[in-house]
Amino acid sequence: MTAVNFGLLLGLVLLAACMIAVAYRMIAADTDADRAVAADLLMFSFTGILALLGVILAGAFFFDLILVASVVGFLSAVSLARALTRGRR
Repeated sequence: MTAVNFGLLLGLVLLAACMIAVAYRMIAADTDADRAVAADLLMFSFTGILALLGVILAGAFFFDLILVASVVGFLSAVSLARALTRGRR
């Protein structure tokens, strides 16, 4: 195992641990705003895992998945912000 592979696997483990902590925060949050921020962070962590898997497996389709996940994450953040403000601008 090279140092690069070890670093990539370590990054996967750290992102997975982050996702577990964020999922707990989503469940235990007091306000809807905390849940929205945790959901956004969970989406970014998932996108990071996709990016690392794309580098490890050298699959070109992973980067298409990253693009779709980023767009979905952005749209969900905007819609959650809109829902939390109850449509006020």
